[in-house]
Amino acid sequence: MEERLETPRKNRTKEHFQLALIDLIKEKGFQSIKVKDIVQYSKYNRSTFYIHYQDKFDLAEDLLHRMLKGIEESVGKAYQSSRKISTVKLNAKSFEIISYIYENRNFFALINYQDTIPEFHTRFPQTILKIYQEKFQFSTINNKPVNMDYFTRYTAYGFYGLLTNWINTDFAATQDEFIEEVIKLSQTHIEMVMYVGHA
Repeated sequence: MEERLETPRKNRTKEHFQLALIDLIKEKGFQSIKVKDIVQYSKYNRSTFYIHYQDKFDLAEDLLHRMLKGIEESVGKAYQSSRKISTVKLNAKSFEIISYIYENRNFFALINYQDTIPEFHTRFPQTILKIYQEKFQFSTINNKPVNMDYFTRYTAYGFYGLLTNWINTDFAATQDEFIEEVIKLSQTHIEMVMYVGHA
């Protein structure tokens, strides 16, 4: 079907609608937004909107899905599959996920809003946990025996907490400063990390 066909022009139009939605959420909250507001803000007409989306919920879901998928795709860029890396060798390139979030900070700032994209507050941490569970394997310091499911959840949600705090402070720390702190914290309990997933 034609709606499945993506073209640069179609993608640009959808991006304009998505950017309008982000700004409007910050301005008035998701629940108050009407399709009329989105088309006026993005300078399109309603018929163009309905070519791409059924309603504002469809638009919000497309935006959320795209951004969370981008997180998943960003994490493996610096890693060779099935190769163990000592945490002392981690560097800025090891955390493409942080660069991705910073590059898309206009969107991720929506986590600070209560009346935001539906399910954002639950699916963002779920995505981080999924990445840690499915794409990485960890070794504890001195191979200390622990419940690895608990360990992975502890590490994933700890990282998520750091991310949301960074976003909440309007990215006060630079990317390099933030990554440096994340690496230092990782080195306190992780000895080796191995990438096993494929983006």
